[in-house]
Amino acid sequence: MLYPIPLGQYTIEPLALAPMAGVTDRPFRQLCRQQGAGYVVSEMVTSDPLLWKTSKSSFRLNHAGEESPKSVQIVGYDPDMLAEAAQLNVERGAEVIDINMGCPAKKVCNRLAGSALLQDEALVARILSKVVKAVSVPVTLKTRTGWDRQHKNGVTIAQIAEDSGIQLLAIHGRTRADKYEGDAEYDTIRAIKQAVKIPVLANGDIDSPEKALTVLQHTGCDGIMLGRAAHGRPWIFREIRHYLNTRTFLTPPSLQERADIIYQHVCAVHEFYGEDLGVRFARKHIAWYGEYLDNSRPFVRQFHKLTTRLEQRNAVKDFFAALS
Repeated sequence: MLYPIPLGQYTIEPLALAPMAGVTDRPFRQLCRQQGAGYVVSEMVTSDPLLWKTSKSSFRLNHAGEESPKSVQIVGYDPDMLAEAAQLNVERGAEVIDINMGCPAKKVCNRLAGSALLQDEALVARILSKVVKAVSVPVTLKTRTGWDRQHKNGVTIAQIAEDSGIQLLAIHGRTRADKYEGDAEYDTIRAIKQAVKIPVLANGDIDSPEKALTVLQHTGCDGIMLGRAAHGRPWIFREIRHYLNTRTFLTPPSLQERADIIYQHVCAVHEFYGEDLGVRFARKHIAWYGEYLDNSRPFVRQFHKLTTRLEQRNAVKDFFAALS
């Protein structure tokens, strides 16, 4: 069973949706909340406020109508700039600031941001301390087990984070060099959990209710964070929640229920981004949903050719009508 944990003035249920660039936008965060996620974190936002006027940043900074606490993830490499970004996000409604030290993408790491920061422990300490002191809201950290297999300093980074005033850690069980390959290192996550007193969420390869229980038992963590496992299957959160509470499996969503979830998600994406961008973003979600639907390949291929919201919405309706 998962027990609520304190996070500043809030209490969260530590069954979390991981921040994923290009995926965990407001429509998807709200959907995962509806499907049982107890805590969600936004896509990462650059620490350079000069770039916030871009369309990408404007969407990522939009948290209207979301449940509290609204957690906003920031990414960067300069302590002063990150501190300023944290303050400005709080002014815009952020109730938790999450710092990204886990992204392995080249375009992030080439600027010594994301998981590249793990190479410089002194810089990590300066960043975390500066951001914590800059804002009155809780500050959390998402990180990895180290830079590469020869430099696994996850325990040291966690201790620095705790000493700096970080209130919660989410640990992806891979090094930066591993990216998303190989198996998650649950032994390292366990060592990190044993080294600190603040709450720790385990992240990496948790893709079923049984795996969630196994990871919790093995690591001793306070909760879990799911990323890629929620692609096309947002109801995995309620399945995990039910299993952890009862040790029984929840009946899978019916075909009609999945049809309703997918249709409403597509509509929400269209409304959030507008027609042009909405049509493009809907395509990748439909591809992920298709992985869990029988005979979906022709539908997904055809969906990718559609260019209007009306065509896409009708395509979803027609596909499920044919299945039923």
